[in-house]
Amino acid sequence: MPVIVVEAPAKVNLTLDVKYKRQDGYHELESVMHQIGLTDRVTIRPGPPGSIRLRSDNPALPDDRSNLAYQAAQLLLSRYGKGAGVEISIEKNIPLGAGLAGGSSDAAATLWGMNLMFKYELGWSDLSDLASRLGSDVPFCLLGKFGMGEPGTVVAGSGATALARGRGEDLESLPGCFLPWILLVKPDFQISTREVYHNLKPDNITVRPDTPAFLAAWQDCDIMNIAKNLVNVLEPVSVAMHPQIAELKAKMVEYGALRALMSGSGPTVFGIFAEQSRAETARDKFSRDFSEVFLVSSYGGGGLSAGTQITAG
Repeated sequence: MPVIVVEAPAKVNLTLDVKYKRQDGYHELESVMHQIGLTDRVTIRPGPPGSIRLRSDNPALPDDRSNLAYQAAQLLLSRYGKGAGVEISIEKNIPLGAGLAGGSSDAAATLWGMNLMFKYELGWSDLSDLASRLGSDVPFCLLGKFGMGEPGTVVAGSGATALARGRGEDLESLPGCFLPWILLVKPDFQISTREVYHNLKPDNITVRPDTPAFLAAWQDCDIMNIAKNLVNVLEPVSVAMHPQIAELKAKMVEYGALRALMSGSGPTVFGIFAEQSRAETARDKFSRDFSEVFLVSSYGGGGLSAGTQITAG
């Protein structure tokens, strides 16, 4: 049985709107999500019968049931495992608690990789249903055209962008658009997503994304108007908790970004740049004060797909 290595790309929210709080306690969202070239690598191999073993090169990452990848494996094995066991190894490059869906992407990679390795032959609908049970971002992170290559080959893709509604599970795939220079700065603190949503008052939101305008800019791959329409309604809540986020946004623009935005519930701030030289200069300046600074582009080619590597085991 082959060892499966799946890339797990981070995401940024290019827009994020919260419409209202639903009767089930969740918030009704509308968000454009985009995969970027900052990736974890999830290696999946058979384990002792009935067991789940998870390890990572980042000692801060939980290796128990509090880890979404562990939960993904548990969910699959409980339904389809027939006594099988699995070992999961995560090479962690996406910062923890950053608003970049690192844990969700690891979970999605685990679902897809185990489906390949154990030959469950689950289709998109079944996998998406499982993903939605794990977390709001996991269905988006599952998007992509994965394939099963020969041992040792790489099945590369071009990333995913989608308009997410509901809790995040209602996805409308968007056409590919490649953003060549995206600079991310993760300050050295984390923010509780639960606390941000608890403090959010949807009736008090004064500035919301113009989703039709953003989608028109995205359709044309118009980077100037894409940047112009970056809006995240969670920002004021997170900034009230951590004013440094606003300072980072201002610095990002001062250093040459077309516009800057907080991703998800934060605290990571990203800027979209039109010129490589300005992006690299900004990266170097931020790196003097912050340890987690990443200059990336859209994952793959910016379209709908993802990468899976199959190695002999």
